[in-house]
Amino acid sequence: MNLRGMKRERLATRTGGILLLVLGLLLAASLCVAGAPGENPIPNIFDPHSTPADSVFHLSIFVLVICGVIFLVVGILLVYAIVKFRARATDSAHEPPQVYGSTQIELAWTVIPILIVVVLVLATTRVIHAVQDAKRPPNVVEVIAIGHQFWWEFRYPALGVVTANELHIPVSDPANPSPTFLKLLSADTDHSFWVPQLAGKTDLIPNRVNEMWMDPHRTGIFLGQCAQYCGTQHAKMLLQVSVDSPEDFKRWVNAQKLPAKQDDSVIAGREVFEATACINCHAVAGTAATGRFGPDLTHMMSRRTIASGAAENTPENLGMWIQDPEMIKPGSLMPAMKLSDADLDALVRYLETLR
Repeated sequence: MNLRGMKRERLATRTGGILLLVLGLLLAASLCVAGAPGENPIPNIFDPHSTPADSVFHLSIFVLVICGVIFLVVGILLVYAIVKFRARATDSAHEPPQVYGSTQIELAWTVIPILIVVVLVLATTRVIHAVQDAKRPPNVVEVIAIGHQFWWEFRYPALGVVTANELHIPVSDPANPSPTFLKLLSADTDHSFWVPQLAGKTDLIPNRVNEMWMDPHRTGIFLGQCAQYCGTQHAKMLLQVSVDSPEDFKRWVNAQKLPAKQDDSVIAGREVFEATACINCHAVAGTAATGRFGPDLTHMMSRRTIASGAAENTPENLGMWIQDPEMIKPGSLMPAMKLSDADLDALVRYLETLR
């Protein structure tokens, strides 16, 4: 292959790579903006609905604009240099004059980057201070979030409520703010709490207490994810934040405070639950089950998912999860119970009453 053919092949390869990159970016952007507000299942940092997330969003746009301007300036200068000083057939074989120093140019490429970095540092510091040092209003909701392999535990100390994987918080009225402050703990290894539309990432580290807060501006369901690799099922350590109206949040709290429903028609399933290893890991208010290793099951059927978002909360999935967790979440720490069909059916029917 001659030199011209090789150049054409390299140009075609580069062009194809650039087109593929552009198509990927367009696809990602279309997924982020698809669907009506509140219905998009993909968390989107460019659609903030809380003061901390809004601050991060505006800072990101500011940094993106500065970086975009730098990219354009460098790109234009690069193209100009390539075109103006390209090799020509009329060029002599002698090396062009060399410039060994220019005080003006050296000052420019030293001072301008320093000024840019200073501006970015100041802007970032202002946002960090505004988020981390925010004052707590009187009617704040306090939640303790504990990261486990591979699920989330949420405790409301002042309300006497314990739940898992699905965090309920009230919407915050700007005229009368009621933000939710979270104390972040870890039961085992490093995790990271991230709900992109409500706040930035904050790590959960063993033997350390971190804090964050959110003040959602509208009701709805917002999806999040553990953003720190924590083991085999890190990718399926999902979380869901349900932002309720003040009335709905109060009703949810009152319902969660109730003990487990006692239904004589499913007594056989309760006996299976209390006679197996279930009670060593799980708690059900009003029963002998007081385990803390796994999620509290007192009102488990009020949740939309099981296994920290890995499957919908249906009787079929629940039975599969109990019998063989590896089928839904390989590598999870939930042991396979291997019950008989009769015991499994009875246990599932009992768990269905825990609403």
